[in-house]
Amino acid sequence: MVRVADEMILSPHSDGEESAEGALRPKRLAEFIGQQRIKDQLNLVVSASKKRGHITDHILLAGPPGLGKTTLAHIVAQEIDAGIRLTSGPTLQRAGDVAAILSSITEGEILFIDEIHRMSRPAEEMLYLAMEDFRVDIIVGKGPGATAIPLELPRFTLIGATTRAGLLPSPLRDRFGFTAQLDFYEESELEEVLSRSAQLLGIEMQSAALSEIASRSRGTPRIANRLLRRVRDYGDVHGSGGALSCEDVRSALELYEIDERGLDRLDRSLLRAIIERFNGGPVGLTTMAMSVGEESETIESVCEPFLLRSGFLARTPRGRMATTSAWKHLGLVPPSTLEIPLTFGD
Repeated sequence: MVRVADEMILSPHSDGEESAEGALRPKRLAEFIGQQRIKDQLNLVVSASKKRGHITDHILLAGPPGLGKTTLAHIVAQEIDAGIRLTSGPTLQRAGDVAAILSSITEGEILFIDEIHRMSRPAEEMLYLAMEDFRVDIIVGKGPGATAIPLELPRFTLIGATTRAGLLPSPLRDRFGFTAQLDFYEESELEEVLSRSAQLLGIEMQSAALSEIASRSRGTPRIANRLLRRVRDYGDVHGSGGALSCEDVRSALELYEIDERGLDRLDRSLLRAIIERFNGGPVGLTTMAMSVGEESETIESVCEPFLLRSGFLARTPRGRMATTSAWKHLGLVPPSTLEIPLTFGD
């Protein structure tokens, strides 16, 4: 499989190049490309709270990784001129973890919790009271003699980000005043993202080259920017010194084994395994992962969403199946009897 800095180049998750990603992040809503509906809604929420002189309502940002949830959290902080504290759900496993953060928060500050659906239940329950009444109950002692001491908190705004909104319990989800569901980007929007990033990075590129990268970026700005950096590397080593062309992009991405539809070697290996070893499916997730030597979580979170969205994979009640498009993309002839049930399951 294709890996860069120990991470798959087409993974929508952060690749560890935080300084590079941070430098490309827009600072204001007006600079943020795409997600126009959400931008308009956020602008209304933020502007109304500023006009009233109140803190902004709690905000939940939901959607696949790499679409700009963290960036939007930073933009909201910038727009209301507030500080922002960053943490993540997996680090908040005890009620005391939440209490420790909230007890040091200041008036009007933003608390950003990434992957909020991965918080533990005790931590979630501590958060309920803080979000609604801006206080937490500190438990002193154990057993029948335990006493709850209320601790008043400054008013703050919680921004939660999740890739699995369905895993959030209703009591937590209902406490957010505004929920935004981010969508995948159109290729034209990704071209705008890439054009802006190329300017910031000082990369001279032909418009056709930007289009070529956009078409292979899985509708995800983070992947688009990552591919742009890899194409820049190729241009620095093999380029002629002028503007990078469409041919330069194709040569660079061919080196990383990313094809014209945005599939990498792992994606193609997965489809080929389903077709050649299991006659197109159906096959279970665990068996599918073992057949390509990968973890089930990687298959489910990195490969499967894109393959499903692109029409190369189907989920049926009995397992995953390769579609006719998958057979044809790999240069194989699908059987004339290939039928995929219309009922989709897990």
